[in-house]
Order: sequence, then structure tokens, then C-alpha cells
Amino acid sequence: MPSIEPTPEQVQALISAEHEGPVVMINLLRFKDHADGVDAADGISGEEAYQQRYGPGVLPHLERVGGRVLLAARAEQSVIGPADGEWDLVLAVEYPSRAAFVAMITDPEYLAVHAHRSAALADSRLIACSAALP
Repeated sequence: MPSIEPTPEQVQALISAEHEGPVVMINLLRFKDHADGVDAADGISGEEAYQQRYGPGVLPHLERVGGRVLLAARAEQSVIGPADGEWDLVLAVEYPSRAAFVAMITDPEYLAVHAHRSAALADSRLIACSAALP
């Protein structure tokens, strides 16, 4: 079953986490063949909606909360796990805190840009990570 948006319970668990300090959000993304929602009438692909509309639109919001993209990589080959093609893009985005991430995703101006993400994605995973090594 595709997962595009966090549930209210997942957001609450993120807010309630006792971890303080930076968080790296790992994004696993699979694009729709054709974008829908706010981008449906333009006849663009999900990847185009994400790369050309959501990506540039989200950067000012990311910078405002002190976040930065650490990695943006095309998924090419599954070495362990399900067959190739499960994910199209992998992103690692660092935020100074979980609170900074939540502040961004709840900002009304960000939510307008977020509509392009929803229009672009067939499935996704978002995994909050903290440093495991010194």
C-alpha cells in the first residue's frame, strides 16, 4: 500500500521523540508516470513535478529552518532486497532538530509547495535518523 503522507500518529511520535539535536531524514521516492493533483493539467511526469516544481519550491523553506540536502541520488540497482525499480530517488536531508522539520512541514506556505510532492509520488518512505557514529 503506497505511503505518501505521514499519519497524525507518526507526526506525534516524531514530535515526542526524546532525541535532541540534528536529524537526517532519509527519503525513498517512487514517481508516478503522470503527475496528478495540482500538476495533472500540465501533462508532466511525476519526476518532472518533483524535480521542477517541488524541489525548487521547497528549498527556501528548507533553508529557513536550517536544513540542507546531504545526498540526492538516483536509485539504479537493487543489490539486496526486492527487484529493481522499487525506488527512483534517494534523498538524505539534514535538519537541526525534529522541531525544525515539523515547523517546516506545518508552515502554510510550505503546504502549498507540498501539493507538487503529493502530485508527483506514487510511493515513498521517510525515515528519521540520528548519528550512530561519533
